[in-house]
Amino acid sequence: MTTKPLKLKELAKGEDRFAHGHRMCAGCGAPIVVKQVLMATDYPIIASNATGCLEVSSCIQQFTAWKIPWIHSAFENAAATISGVEAMYKSLVKQGKLEDKQVKFIAFGGDGGTYDIGFQSLSGAMERGHDMMYICYDNGAYMNTGIQRSSATPFGADTTTCPAGDVIPGKPQQRKDLTRIMAAHGIPYVAQASPAHWMDLMKKVQKAFEIKGPKFMNIISPCNRGWRSRTDDAIMLSRLAVDTCYWPLYEIENGVTKITYKPKEKKALIDFLKPQGRFKHMFAKENEWMLKQAQEQVDAQWERLLKEDSAVREEKPAEG
Repeated sequence: MTTKPLKLKELAKGEDRFAHGHRMCAGCGAPIVVKQVLMATDYPIIASNATGCLEVSSCIQQFTAWKIPWIHSAFENAAATISGVEAMYKSLVKQGKLEDKQVKFIAFGGDGGTYDIGFQSLSGAMERGHDMMYICYDNGAYMNTGIQRSSATPFGADTTTCPAGDVIPGKPQQRKDLTRIMAAHGIPYVAQASPAHWMDLMKKVQKAFEIKGPKFMNIISPCNRGWRSRTDDAIMLSRLAVDTCYWPLYEIENGVTKITYKPKEKKALIDFLKPQGRFKHMFAKENEWMLKQAQEQVDAQWERLLKEDSAVREEKPAEG
């Protein structure tokens, strides 16, 4: 199958495989992510979906926003579910009971169902080498069940289980770097993306679908309820996350790291934090150390990524 051209006019004319009318909150980043992923390709797709905001709000009783075969899995087993479907499909094709129509298999999960509760089944599916893609829409907490902290919650964030107050000033730990953890599985393709950079996101989806074996994409997904931001700020915040290097855009293909977007001018982290009420306490005078520490952490991670990217480019022999 030829790669689908990514031109806005043509994309707008295409079939919408995730329909409007779902019950996601106004301004939620998750449906934007799903639309962009499904819009990037014309391959037939079967998806599983871990319990979470996306699942409970997109399929209510007999009503569904999904125009593809879609399976609701439990919180912990979306990756196991879709790996089983992929294995069954391969078996039936091999037995001659099904025509091979180059079906692609995706699991969608939030950070709670990916970083934490679903990590075991995700890691197992990657280790077994299933030809599938797992997409995490990362909104940084258990938003569906009351905005509890997850291991994806950033340092300092105010949540219902690590509230900013006299005892603790928000979440004291750093967020887990799941993208690197997935790359450590030795799988052929891992990437980070942002819905604000739709072309970069869609190109990564297209590339992943042409690679055999397990793939993982981590996509930032603003949640105005949990982030305490405006309902129309999802794309702005997604862009600021990239421009401050809180959420760098890169891919690791067969162990080779490549930054896919470098901000022309790296912005201060506070530009990303200020519009979010969950970080409001960090701007109090007594918590200035938190802003400093958060900036230092982002800077260190970005410098590490730059070194990995430049090291790869230096090792590549010159052409001509």
